[in-house]
Amino acid sequence: MMNYFHRQIQLWGEEKQASLQHKKIVIIGCGGLGSSLAYALGSSGIGEIHLVDFDTVSVHNIHRQIAFKVGDEGKFKAQIVKQSIEERCPYVKVFAHVGRLEDFTCKGIGVDLIIDATDNLPTRALIDTYAKEVKTPWLYGSVEAFHGQVCLFEQSSFKAFAISNKTPEGIAAPIVMHIASLQANLALRYLVGLRVKKDLLYYLYFNDEGELMTQKLNMPH
Repeated sequence: MMNYFHRQIQLWGEEKQASLQHKKIVIIGCGGLGSSLAYALGSSGIGEIHLVDFDTVSVHNIHRQIAFKVGDEGKFKAQIVKQSIEERCPYVKVFAHVGRLEDFTCKGIGVDLIIDATDNLPTRALIDTYAKEVKTPWLYGSVEAFHGQVCLFEQSSFKAFAISNKTPEGIAAPIVMHIASLQANLALRYLVGLRVKKDLLYYLYFNDEGELMTQKLNMPH
């Protein structure tokens, strides 16, 4: 197993790598963010990954949801992502929960980190409530057009995102992978015990000159 994770062991040592085998996470949503998160985290050495998604693959998903290919239309996303992770890494147990968030929370499965890979604010508000109830941090991520946001919520509330009547823009495929990569890096740092700034929102966007900008905003409690 240590040969498989050789480059990560060079980064943080055998003890931290071995500790990942005892960690459990849940990824809520297996679309754009969820697919990329699964590829990044599914072969990192995390011992147990739960995938929650009720949806099936549509042809318009495939350009930005890297776990899927033409021919997957109509199949459950969670089941396809589970198969992809298991084919990449034999050292992880993956559980596909085909259904909504409420169905998963009723199962009483404890995890070390909750990761949001959904695409709407109401579901994220439910994730926040669930995370506070089980006293577990959750990692928020969202994408739109060429920009995205990430935050590791612990004490702060998601109520600052209570926005109504907003029509989403389109999405460029690479920003989905970019934001998922940032989420995955924060997740791994947290899970192996490295320092992570919580309740800080990272907002990444391109300005009118095409320059990539990053803003950091403290989230209110």
